[in-house]
Amino acid sequence: MILAFDTYYYENKAKTVCLSFEDWNQEDKFEIYTETLFEIEEYVSGEFYKRELPCIISLISKIDLKKVNLIIIDGFVFLNDESKFGLGAYLYHELNKKIPIIGVAKRDFATIEKNRIKLYRGKSENPLFITSIGIELNIASKIIEEMNGKYRIPTLLKEVDRLTKEK
Repeated sequence: MILAFDTYYYENKAKTVCLSFEDWNQEDKFEIYTETLFEIEEYVSGEFYKRELPCIISLISKIDLKKVNLIIIDGFVFLNDESKFGLGAYLYHELNKKIPIIGVAKRDFATIEKNRIKLYRGKSENPLFITSIGIELNIASKIIEEMNGKYRIPTLLKEVDRLTKEK
């Protein structure tokens, strides 16, 4: 089983959504988990994980992790080429280094060059930025490249993003 997480913030709330699915090339047939938390930490540049990690951990506690092979997050695993932890690395360690994490970011993070791959999907001239832990970066990038969808953002990742914004 594969899990894809995203969180959307509004006012002092955070809505986290997780899609659970079996195959990379799926475009439907997924299970949805969702949770809204209140009194969320303010965003601090370079410390995004402090805001989002509690949201993911709270929702993930409702899922049987014995069946999970991989997790995709909206964001970075590492923040620089010296392996400074980002959200994905903190999540990986929180889960006792048992489940590989792929980070898929829509915007570049200026201090990371070597530890990420720019992935161009569809006809987009804007890349996705792929980082990973517990799985080789080249394999992680190939997985995201092969996900269903002909546009920049894979179908299921676009769906999890859409669901976070639904009230």
